Amino acid sequence: MNKKLIGVDLGGTTAKLAILTKDGDIQEKWTIDTNIEDKGSHIVKDIGDSINQKLTDLQLDNDNFYGIGMGTPGTVNYETGTVKGAYNLGWAEEQNISEDLEKITGLKIRLDNDANVAALGERWKGAGEGGANVVFVTLGTGVGGGIFAEGKILHGVRGAAGEIGHVTVVPENGYDCTCGKKGCLETVASATGIVRVAKDFAKEFNGESKLKKAIENQENITSKLIFELGAEGDELATETIDKISFYLALALSHIGNMLNPEKIIIGGGVSAAGDQLLTPVKNYFETMVFPAVKESTKLSIATKGNDAGIIGAAWLALPTED
Repeated sequence: MNKKLIGVDLGGTTAKLAILTKDGDIQEKWTIDTNIEDKGSHIVKDIGDSINQKLTDLQLDNDNFYGIGMGTPGTVNYETGTVKGAYNLGWAEEQNISEDLEKITGLKIRLDNDANVAALGERWKGAGEGGANVVFVTLGTGVGGGIFAEGKILHGVRGAAGEIGHVTVVPENGYDCTCGKKGCLETVASATGIVRVAKDFAKEFNGESKLKKAIENQENITSKLIFELGAEGDELATETIDKISFYLALALSHIGNMLNPEKIIIGGGVSAAGDQLLTPVKNYFETMVFPAVKESTKLSIATKGNDAGIIGAAWLALPTED
């Protein structure tokens, strides 16, 4: 019998769940709302109950599955299957995720950080193409990352490996970051960071610009709008995209020179800009890296979108002997 995998990608608004084949192909996919009330105490039960109900509906039992892999925000202890510091879920204190979910479902649980599982998903079935050395950078509300080196996901001594969003790219007069530092990549290359850069540039900008007018009229400015106006040739939008591409390339060049991965994959909502982001980042990156890295490390846009997390989470549930 071909056993299957279950992947769970837990976010602050919804949890994405899927049943996949051993080869990583999604067979069934659904979402449930993340209930963060009462310090997130309902989240694990809701996930477990939803999985049990889905297996009942599909007339499947636990013998059909290797187990459940799950990605979660916060700092994960991989040995104990616990997580803490997921403040957007109400999980400030340590939560016994694996133990609690195993009790509800009766299936073996493997846990990892949400950025890491997105990296695993892209590495396994997406733009990483199964490479042994792949780095994934996600540009969303924040900036996250996952590092796959020599065939293994890197965690670091405290689970903080891959915190690419907190590489310093503006060492002087940088914006304050939620982490307590200044000038982090996240402050300029996240969706909110790009808007912040545009608004700052607008103060000094004297030319004709739809973006400047929109900012002055206090319209809702998004990173998507900035890229759309940039594609139309809007000068302020173009200047903003150029600057954030420089910052992103600077951070990625440090990764390239340090790790020399086969690929650095850019994902998250901002990556929807595609070549409009990738091309200037590549151009700067190539001026900043060691010649051998320039020749061998390729930058690309993620291909799995919102499915990367559930695919990577499911990969965690694969038996190690396979």
